[in-house]
Amino acid sequence: MKLLIQNASYIASNGEKKQSDILIEDGVITKIEENIKTAVDRKIDGAGLLTAPGFIDLHIHLREPGGEKKETIATGTLAAARGGFTTVAAMPNTRPVPDTKEQMDWLMQRIEDTAKVRVLPYASITTRQLGKELTDFHALKQAGAFAFTDDGVGVQSADMMLQAMQLAAKENMAIVAHCEENTLIHKGSVHEGDFSKKHSLNGIPSVCESVQIARDVLLAEAAGCHYHVCHISTKESVRVVKDAKRAGIHVTAEVTPHHLLLSEDDIPGLDANYKMNPPLRSASDRDALIEGLLDGTIDFIATDHAPHTAEEKAAGMELAPFGIVGLETAFPLLYPHLVKKNVLTLEQLIDFLTVKPAEAFGLPLGKIEIGATADLVLINLNEERSINPEEFLSKGKNTPFSGWDVSGWPEMTIAGGEIVWEKGCVTA
Repeated sequence: MKLLIQNASYIASNGEKKQSDILIEDGVITKIEENIKTAVDRKIDGAGLLTAPGFIDLHIHLREPGGEKKETIATGTLAAARGGFTTVAAMPNTRPVPDTKEQMDWLMQRIEDTAKVRVLPYASITTRQLGKELTDFHALKQAGAFAFTDDGVGVQSADMMLQAMQLAAKENMAIVAHCEENTLIHKGSVHEGDFSKKHSLNGIPSVCESVQIARDVLLAEAAGCHYHVCHISTKESVRVVKDAKRAGIHVTAEVTPHHLLLSEDDIPGLDANYKMNPPLRSASDRDALIEGLLDGTIDFIATDHAPHTAEEKAAGMELAPFGIVGLETAFPLLYPHLVKKNVLTLEQLIDFLTVKPAEAFGLPLGKIEIGATADLVLINLNEERSINPEEFLSKGKNTPFSGWDVSGWPEMTIAGGEIVWEKGCVTA
């Protein structure tokens, strides 16, 4: 397909704001200049919109196979497209787990057959994510694994994690870690703090996360491995990652929109749509996450999109599963609450959703330039409306942001030169 975006306002790779036409041919940006004259399959009027690189989310849950009531590869990636994401990395806590070449082969074929945007599949570190036996890293890499993680559970054995890091380093692959020391969870459902005390709930202490990060950065140094911290949530964790980076250890970290915007003080009551793992921490933790993002300790933003059924979330704060959805609301939430409030610049926010995740994992994506893959999102920065979960394309409606008035809604998403979603219609 040959597309022409006319009057495109965008932020170039050198940080300059520009306005030009953008020509897309065979999935690649081939021209960026004013008043391009050529026959195309479709002209797109970009006047009044911001054209940005397609967003990259390296932490989502698509639930397929095994959890199709919550989400499928098709519905999750369509939700991603609506949110402006053109590349997503899917976590392996499915049933069955992608822990063998055969299962990874099946997953890759399913992605090819049903995904609306690019999906990078994680393979598990251990068989069935049980923490007892390492998977065949080489075979899984050959089958298409993006990186290795047991996301959803922390690898409890230091020896097993060291062995995993050594194998990953040999394959030039990353270890991506959900960090929890199981002996410190204490059957908690929320952060150990004011909210847990007020409602007599078991709390998950901050040290549950930070102590495992501290262990792992030293193991990563010993193994010479790229170690990535999922959904960092505490000020102690930020301090550990900052110190590790200063020591020259190859560690990267991500933070979610909900941990940047909410704290335990914002939980209105025993509403399980505010239950996620890691939990919403204190206001001082939230402030430390923002500071860590600004000073480079935290590398990028990822949603941890985790859909669940309404019935599951209705079980209440103690029994409901952890997790909220985030693909369709990430930019509209972050733009007014971080950019409009002068916490981040618009360029910084876009970088945290595009350039930074691409750089952290060596992906040739996230830029608007000649020769780049044509992954783009056109955003109406001025459109303001309320978040309505019933409008989500994801099967999951579990969000704490229902009813929030936000701005900066995507109007069209182009992935690999194909229009995969546009406002007013669903592209199959």
